[in-house]
Amino acid sequence: MQITDDLQKLIDILPLEIQQALEQHELRNSLVEVVMDLGRLPEARFPHGAEYLSQVPVSQAQLNDCIERVGHFGGDNRAGIERTLHRISAIRNRTGKIIGLTCRVGRAVFGTIDMIRDLVGTGQSILMLGRPGVGKTTALREIARVLADELNKRVVIIDTSNEIAGDGDITHPAIGRARRMQVARPELQHQVMIEAVENHMPEAIVIDEIGTELEAMAARTIAERGVQLVGTAHGNQIENLIKNPTLSDLVGGIQAVTLGDEEARRRRSQKTVLERKAPPTFEIAVEMQERQRWVVHESVADTVDNLLRGKQPTPQVRTVGDDNKVTIIQEQPVIKTARSNSSWQGGEEILESNLTTMRSPGWRETGKMLPMPQVTTGRISSEGEFDRLLEESFDRFGHTHPGPNGEDLPLHIYPYGVSRSQLEQIIEVLNLPIVLTKDIDGADGVLALRSHVKSHSKLRHIARVRQVPIHLIKASTIPQITRSLRRLLNMDEPGLGDEREMSLFSQNGSEDEMDALEEARLAVEQIVIPKGQPVELLPRSPKVRKMQHELVEHYRLKSDSFGDEPNRRLRIYPA
Repeated sequence: MQITDDLQKLIDILPLEIQQALEQHELRNSLVEVVMDLGRLPEARFPHGAEYLSQVPVSQAQLNDCIERVGHFGGDNRAGIERTLHRISAIRNRTGKIIGLTCRVGRAVFGTIDMIRDLVGTGQSILMLGRPGVGKTTALREIARVLADELNKRVVIIDTSNEIAGDGDITHPAIGRARRMQVARPELQHQVMIEAVENHMPEAIVIDEIGTELEAMAARTIAERGVQLVGTAHGNQIENLIKNPTLSDLVGGIQAVTLGDEEARRRRSQKTVLERKAPPTFEIAVEMQERQRWVVHESVADTVDNLLRGKQPTPQVRTVGDDNKVTIIQEQPVIKTARSNSSWQGGEEILESNLTTMRSPGWRETGKMLPMPQVTTGRISSEGEFDRLLEESFDRFGHTHPGPNGEDLPLHIYPYGVSRSQLEQIIEVLNLPIVLTKDIDGADGVLALRSHVKSHSKLRHIARVRQVPIHLIKASTIPQITRSLRRLLNMDEPGLGDEREMSLFSQNGSEDEMDALEEARLAVEQIVIPKGQPVELLPRSPKVRKMQHELVEHYRLKSDSFGDEPNRRLRIYPA
């Protein structure tokens, strides 16, 4: 591996006393950067630590002297030294005066991409991820040289800060035959990306630090034109991009999808799930964890799909040893489980996380147990629901707790302020693995009315001391109780098309009531949810309208009654 750094040119712009300290330093060749802040001691930073270069604070005259020896500071407060890869970044005060400098050493490292040389030649777009300082820009520079010199491709580098190809009008030899387009202002980077494709017929484009939505859109446009893209983005792992609404389009974008009843049952998932919106802009992603250890996702589409479905991806781990030999290991999914610090007593498992877990019928075939939520209240907004689904997609696989013998144990619930007869009826009709208890000491959870808990500090104290989670509901109605019990069991929430759930709303009901509920159900499932249109139902009696309101509430939709009796009727609104 060959390294070229032109270090002396960087040292020459520094104050004389700092130059002398660096030239005599034993770690001079591994210098990372020199930091000079007004009124503070100058500092040299090395890979394994930092130390002061002088006991005299930096003066404004020393800063001005350095500034005069470097190039012009652009809109991103960065400058460089002609025909070198060094980067000088400025810190300004509120009036725009420079009061600090970070002088970073730029090195051209030849042979740094041996770990992914086979991927570079495939013609597929590659996205490099990693923390600052791990070597992303150095890798981009080497990839550009390999594409241009060894693979004989027409390569254009979009060099926003002159960090890839060096400062000045003449490019650094490290990029080989690749061409460089400079960017006047950082906010114009996306325009230069499109201009490169339209004017210069590249076969590959290299771009550093894709950080805005416009740049992500420009990258997709370039990829769709058949040009190979090699770039870096802000993020340490693919999960960071998925959770970043600005850059998620780089990996295909994320959208919430409502499944039909059959598909939800087939997948054994919720009716509302997250899915990838489009093909990823970059087919391959490389997570640069360390300089000698890279994690490679050869199919970004498969990785994103697995993450959204709660599965662990199986990427390659590529490392380079002291003999420069590349080792490739295929990772296997690891199920992370909570360690048990006690045996099973009375059908209860005590976990270190203090979460009571429970297996429901919906999860028996998957062999998974999910933690019971600590406190859940009210209706969730659309944005909050999207965020919750996103977090569940990542957390579901990593926080499962399989039981030692795979037992299906009943969940002991202590009801407070909730109709016990309604609870027993729902548990019996839906055949839920729940046992009602009158002793909070033996309860796995508390189901309580929110208004009652607010005025009962003793209950909150007992639940906190015994580490029993409290699940709150607004009203003791069948829809809210049913939904709460399903959440306690971490079961899916399908529509009320299930005949057993329909019977909860219509037991001992007349044929007219059954027709009214069926009318409301069909309106919701066939018009309101799929088409997003409001629907007016036929006029009904106050008792039947109340049942229809409860049914609509179960779907997390809103409804109201309007008109005069006897023509007063229900109107259902989309979410």
